[in-house]
Amino acid sequence: SKSKSKMSAPITKALIYGGKTGWIGGKVAIMLKEQGAEVVLADARCENRADVAKELDEVKPSHVFMAAGITGRPNIDWCEDHKPDTIRTNVIGTLNLADLTNERNIHCTVYATGCIFKYDDAHPLGSGIGFTEEDTPNFDESFYSQTKGYMEPMLKCYPNCLILRVRMPISDDLIHRNFITKIVKYERVVNIPNSMTVLSEMLPASLAMAKKGLTGAYNFCNPGVISHNQCLDLYTKYIDPTYTYKNFTIEEQSKVLKAGRSNNELDSTKLMRDMPEDIKINDILTAVELCMQRMQKNLTEEFGPLPDSLPKEFRKN
Repeated sequence: SKSKSKMSAPITKALIYGGKTGWIGGKVAIMLKEQGAEVVLADARCENRADVAKELDEVKPSHVFMAAGITGRPNIDWCEDHKPDTIRTNVIGTLNLADLTNERNIHCTVYATGCIFKYDDAHPLGSGIGFTEEDTPNFDESFYSQTKGYMEPMLKCYPNCLILRVRMPISDDLIHRNFITKIVKYERVVNIPNSMTVLSEMLPASLAMAKKGLTGAYNFCNPGVISHNQCLDLYTKYIDPTYTYKNFTIEEQSKVLKAGRSNNELDSTKLMRDMPEDIKINDILTAVELCMQRMQKNLTEEFGPLPDSLPKEFRKN
């Protein structure tokens, strides 16, 4: 379509919001530098509209990447008690950036979330029927997801924005943001198949999509689903053979959490159809297995033989 080709351009100068302290923003910055782009990590806070406008006019980026967002510490339950803070960044800040980049005709990639859906009668668990980019969000059992759910239809109004629905992001290191690192530390885990995003494959894909000038919403997950137990079994296989875990039900989980958690499958048809040809994206089971193999190599190089060299908080026994 014309709107896609119109914004197609090499990334010569990237301005990244959430690049200084953010996990995904930091990874995007490294990848862009490796590709030879000039990278500027934004100073302005995205909720301060005048500051963002000034920064855009001074930096004059070819592309903007929005990876700033409040997910709460240690998890999204934090947002339940910090609603204005959550809205300030996740709604006002994101819309500021979309609006100001659109005024200046700058392509803006927004790392958003797919945690705005839950399995329902039309998309039953295990059916392989995933939610599409056109579906209306149906999950609002956490304030975090609520804000993201009413944000997305507004973001879709901006013709310059590429909206990437990230879910349960997985990386090949022990950073506390990594979905697998998170669940390894839990006393008990639910066991539900979900769409997930393996960052080492998907972040380079996002840069290729930005260059291609793609806009609109995309389910930004590896094709297929993987369950918590499958993730932990791969962790056991490659990282710590002594690791054990216990399951509990969603009902039991809800007793220890302030807010509900999204579980869903997102349809990857549109993503795979529009993906630039030179980008390889594996199905989620393959992608997580490869990720754990890389993690094994990385951790062995960093700490020594596994599992004895793992930091204490990862050893349950």
